[in-house]
Amino acid sequence: MAVDAPIYPVGLVVKGRRCLVVGGGRVAARKIGGLLTCGAAVTVVAPEVHVAMRELIDAGIIAAIDESPLEVQIRHYASGEAAEYVLVISATGDSDVDDEVCRDAQSAGVWVNVADDPSRCSFVLPAVARDGAVSIAVSTAGASPALAGWLRDQAVEALGAGVGDLAALLDEGRRRVHDQGRSTEALDWRSLLDGPLPGMVREGRMDEARATLDAFLESPSA
Repeated sequence: MAVDAPIYPVGLVVKGRRCLVVGGGRVAARKIGGLLTCGAAVTVVAPEVHVAMRELIDAGIIAAIDESPLEVQIRHYASGEAAEYVLVISATGDSDVDDEVCRDAQSAGVWVNVADDPSRCSFVLPAVARDGAVSIAVSTAGASPALAGWLRDQAVEALGAGVGDLAALLDEGRRRVHDQGRSTEALDWRSLLDGPLPGMVREGRMDEARATLDAFLESPSA
């Protein structure tokens, strides 16, 4: 069942922030991995975590941990502890535990997601693809995670490679405009993107792409 209200899409900055995942199975592993990828400080609470840890090791996520700490506590969830975090995910598969985690989080004003149960979520997790600074996220508000994943893959295939490099190049341009004391809002970036620039980046012709950006920024209309 989907969430029965329109969702408000946001991009949360969780780097360095304390997040809790309750559960130690495959579903929990996916949630843990997503948070660690974004630099969150993740605490995992579950009586058994060997399945989740194996998934994270096999995916290379554990080896890649640098600034984002991971604390694993082999125990049952303690009543009320959800209030100690800024974001909570419960993926236990045990309705009673998930209910308790959900109630504790909502009582404390903490954003909570209960895996595979949109009715008990204050936020839902989209299907995500990342390339550099670009994140493509698709949500069906919980109606069909499979459809969300399929739509994400369709978008990634349609866009092709290089969107992360394109974002980095445009970021360079915006910084130059700011350094000149100008507003980036007055520039017609859409016309630049509707031109040959994305194709140049996609094909790895970065010198040409940078020259095209330079010409755009130096044009009288800019």
